[in-house]
Amino acid sequence: MQLPMATKKIAPSRMSAAKTIFATFQILKDEGGQLAGRQVIERIRNTIKFTDWEREILEKSGYVRWEAILHFYTVDCNKAGFLLKKKGIWYLTEEGEKAIALGPEKLLVTVSTAYRHWVADNKIEKGKEVEIVEPTEVNDFEVNSTQTQKANIDLLEEQAISGIKEFIKSKNAYEFQDMVAALLRAMNYHTPFISPKGKDGGLDIVAYNDPLGATSPRLKVQVKHRPEYSVPVDDIRSLTGLLNKDGDVGVFVTSGYFTSEAERCARESHRHIKLLDIDSFIGLWQELYLKLSDEDKNMLPLHPIYFLGSNE
Repeated sequence: MQLPMATKKIAPSRMSAAKTIFATFQILKDEGGQLAGRQVIERIRNTIKFTDWEREILEKSGYVRWEAILHFYTVDCNKAGFLLKKKGIWYLTEEGEKAIALGPEKLLVTVSTAYRHWVADNKIEKGKEVEIVEPTEVNDFEVNSTQTQKANIDLLEEQAISGIKEFIKSKNAYEFQDMVAALLRAMNYHTPFISPKGKDGGLDIVAYNDPLGATSPRLKVQVKHRPEYSVPVDDIRSLTGLLNKDGDVGVFVTSGYFTSEAERCARESHRHIKLLDIDSFIGLWQELYLKLSDEDKNMLPLHPIYFLGSNE
């Protein structure tokens, strides 16, 4: 990967940040604007030649230096409105795609300045004015402990989400189906029908508001355990055809994602259809974890850990 750099000397950590942030934006653009953070890291690892210093393991955190630097500066990218992170997925915004034209060094200066203005604005709101220091004069990675803490927490969260996804991926289709049913029970739905192995007529779970299914909504759920694939629009149309009674609500859950056409079909359908991809499923499992029975928790056990936060 060819990364044009300016000839002006900058701190080693900022040099590393410039090339990895720029590469991150290019990778996300090539992937249509989004990709799992761990995949972005892997692509960069395989396309950029790093120095021995960049490949060193940091003693305090145990992270590879260039990866820690990249995560540190993604905080700046977020405050600049160029990059978003959610459940381990990195998203390049429209403004971020345009910023690629700045080149590596100017892009880094832009995002660093945006972070400083954000900090200054928040300090001023709290009654404490701060001076905005030009980012090219400071080796931020070594002096900004608050931002380093935020970057490390982001990295740990991404690792946690990645581990959860790998755990779900290791399950078979019927185990994932049982996890979906457990999640519905945590929402106080009754699940009298969970499809056994074999033909299911297109439905994997039927869930009711009450034990008899006499009140709306009645959920008709389709589950696909295909972590590496996106659910196509035809599958959504098939579910729509099964919603043949008043009060029926369709729910489609996948351990992967949905194509953009499938998402549009669900939005525009004359029937109420809710789509849950792997990120939405994990988010709900975390949110409702304490409401799960002990038996259901064991399907995907979680252990919450709390970190010291920041007022910034």
